[in-house]
Order: sequence, then C-alpha cells, then structure tokens
Amino acid sequence: MLPGLSSFERRHSFVIRHSDFVIVPMPDPAVIEVDNLVRKFGDRAVIDDVSLTVHSGETLVIMGGSGCGKSTLLRHIIGVMKPTSGSVKIFDEEITTMNEREISGIRRRFGMLFQSGALLASLTVGENVALPLLQHTDMSPEEVEEVVRDKLEMVGLTGFEHLKPAEISGGMKKRVGLARALALDPELLFSDEPTSGLDPIMTAVVDQLTLNLTRGSGMTAVVVTHDMTSAFRIATRMIMLGHGKIVAEGTPDEIRNDPHPEVQQFINGRPDGAVPMNLSHDEHEHHQHVKPRPFVSARNRFHHKTG
Repeated sequence: MLPGLSSFERRHSFVIRHSDFVIVPMPDPAVIEVDNLVRKFGDRAVIDDVSLTVHSGETLVIMGGSGCGKSTLLRHIIGVMKPTSGSVKIFDEEITTMNEREISGIRRRFGMLFQSGALLASLTVGENVALPLLQHTDMSPEEVEEVVRDKLEMVGLTGFEHLKPAEISGGMKKRVGLARALALDPELLFSDEPTSGLDPIMTAVVDQLTLNLTRGSGMTAVVVTHDMTSAFRIATRMIMLGHGKIVAEGTPDEIRNDPHPEVQQFINGRPDGAVPMNLSHDEHEHHQHVKPRPFVSARNRFHHKTG
C-alpha cells in the first residue's frame, strides 16, 4: 500500500496526484447505453429492467444459461426488436424510436457476426464478404475486390475468395462471417455465440481474431456466449443474465470470485445447484418465463395411422 494515498486513490490506480490536487482521467465515452430495458411477451418479462453501459474499447461478454434472455437482449441492442419499455442508445443515438431507414445509418457503423455465420450458400466466399460493400458504398469492382482480399487475409483465409460455403469447414465459415462483419471498418462489433459448435483449436482461433481487433486495434465488442473458456479469454467486462435480469457484473476476476450460487454453478459447469438438475412439473409450470399449454390443446397436432 502506498503511503499518503486515500482509499479512493488506492482503488483507482490510474489517478494522478499532484500537490493538493487529484486528477482522475475521464472514462472512455459510452458506445452503448441500455436503461431500464423491459421486453414482455404477454405477461412474461423476458428482459426485466436491464441497464448496462459499454465504453469505447471494452469487450463486454453477455453470458447465461439457455433461455436467460441474452440473445433477446442482443437483438434489442442492435435494433432488430423493439422493447416494451426502456431505452437503448448506440453512439449516443436513441434507436428504440427510429424507423428502419434511420437505424440503417447506425448499423453501418457496427458489424454483426451471427451464430451460424449466416453465409449465403449460392454466393462465393468473396461475394459474401462483398455484400455490405455493394449495398452501402459506391466502390468500384476493383476496390471491392481489394477490400475483400484484405478482410479475408485479416481472418487468415487468403485465397479463399472463389470457394462456396459448402466447400469450407464450420470454423472457416465463422471466419468468413467475421470478415464480412468487418467489411465496412466498423467501430463496434457484435458477436452472437461466435464459438458455438467449434472444436477447441478453432475456438482459440476465433478468440484470437477477436482479441486482435479489440486489444490490438481498440475496437469495441459485445459478445454473447455460454462458452466459459472463450468468455474469460476475451472479456474485459462480463455480465451474467438469469431470468431476464443481471445477476452479476464485473471484470473476469470479479466474476470468478462472485459468491452468487448461480454464477458459481454456471462458470464451473456444475450439473446441480441454484439451477436444479431435476425439475418437477409444478416448478416448470409456474416458472416466470413459462406459459403453460394444456396437453389437450396439442392432441389434434398428432396424426395416428389407422388400420
């Protein structure tokens, strides 16, 4: 412990002390601000009063179990879904009230890596990467080809332009999806389960590409995942969702040491605990995110062979 420093200064190692003045650098500007976000389906709150801020240069990992609301939250942040109430700002612009034409201008400033890669099977790898350039710029064909080559080289796929998605592996498809997300040189990158379905080596490759962009180039990123190895490798800050609410938030070290039983069960992959392994029908039926459907209503959906 340094002598003569206040408790505030000891907690904030970045402070600069000069004579009788303490100078605290201003935090990086907020790129994303979510305030009291609620999304209901009927009487079920899938997102329940969520607030968060993502600052420039951060990599925020949103994690949680299946059905916790993390992908729904991401869809609201990128403007694909409209909330029941609350606010979402990107680059200090309120997007919840924007029409599709208005929000398209915001979307040009961020890239999106989809869970499946979302490549068009009828197009070549190069044509998939070129799509945002053809839709949103006036580049010449030669300029487009140069950008496509550069982005594929950035993700380690030099010379793959003329192959079809069916001719490359799942991990390569994720890399092509990342190249396409980077085509317009975005300030912000969203990734939805970027390592889902990948082997450990390819997972490490995708994580390293993300780190190259964030810590190497200073890009801001929001990553939705339930892959704990990947999450702790790339995150500068993490939030965990449970039942549509934030149950934990902090740095990777703070999340590792969070005493919340659900957090510890999730990050350590324990089969039983705060989230029980065995569920009774009554527990399931009265769960806040489950709308019971009488079995009799499904009877006519089944077709039985007769004589």
